[in-house]
Amino acid sequence: MSTRTEKFNREMQRELGTIFQARMHDWFEGAFITVTDVSTSPDLGYVKAYLSIYNTKNRQAIMDLVNLSNKQIRKDLASKIRKSVRIIPELTFFEDKSLDDALKFDKIFEQLKEERESREKK
Repeated sequence: MSTRTEKFNREMQRELGTIFQARMHDWFEGAFITVTDVSTSPDLGYVKAYLSIYNTKNRQAIMDLVNLSNKQIRKDLASKIRKSVRIIPELTFFEDKSLDDALKFDKIFEQLKEERESREKK
């Protein structure tokens, strides 16, 4: 990945995070949304943003709201980056489930540790 793309990814992650933080009460029912990763096409025309969603029971409903708000998010993004890019990128959002997976693995490892300790005591 080129330095230009990496710099653009960092800028997109920062600006999208700012937008989600500002709009969480208005659009996303108070859900706390963080942008965990951003991947950009080589021509900088398409952005894949990976989101972690907290403070909600129904994350799929929040992802649906994010996708419904895509046009407005892109408009807000355009107002922030208009002077630094030629083309405002198309946005695609995905839920980042890596934290859930990590917590699941931690729980499994803890259970295995407890089972081993109980076998060693016998």
